[in-house]
Amino acid sequence: MKLSEQGFSRFCCDDMISHKLVSELTRPDGTVMELGDWMGFPYEPQYRARESRYLACEIEVLNEILEHIESLDHRSEENIVIDTTGSAIYAGEDLLARLGQCSTVVHLSTPPEVQELALKAYLANRRPVLWRDLFTKEPGEANEAALARCYPRLLATRERLYEQHADVTIDYLTVNQKGFGVSDFLDKVKDFLRNRQIWALSERGLS
Repeated sequence: MKLSEQGFSRFCCDDMISHKLVSELTRPDGTVMELGDWMGFPYEPQYRARESRYLACEIEVLNEILEHIESLDHRSEENIVIDTTGSAIYAGEDLLARLGQCSTVVHLSTPPEVQELALKAYLANRRPVLWRDLFTKEPGEANEAALARCYPRLLATRERLYEQHADVTIDYLTVNQKGFGVSDFLDKVKDFLRNRQIWALSERGLS
């Protein structure tokens, strides 16, 4: 959102997924559920079907965004930010490869020291989280206890996947330090692009 305020065209995957699911999110009284309330927690009976439905919509959305970007004239100076969801990592290797070709992928890391805060936020305000079979319950274990036990494993698994596909990783403490703003964020991205260009020249023996 901050980048869009600076003139970037923003594709918000969550909003686009919500639009695709609007008929399923609309209650009989006409009010619209949040995506997290619709999906629910992984121990609820409707969860697995809705997890699959959400991912199918996410794949459609990413494909639409990438088709738009790939159709642009190579001389286009349009600045674009793709605001993916955390589950974009499950969209498949082909889509992730196209995403990497069309954009600079930035990973905002979630270190272990803030995982408890992330879990509390998830419990207090459900978000559409894809667990991908990483949620399990021990015999006699309460639902909330199972979530607390499995959540760090979910985040750790995702962190590894994000790092594999990211061009740039910016850690949590950096992003949340006082005074860190859009220009600081873009400087880190530009540093990566500058270093990649130098590396490419070096590989060709031109530097």
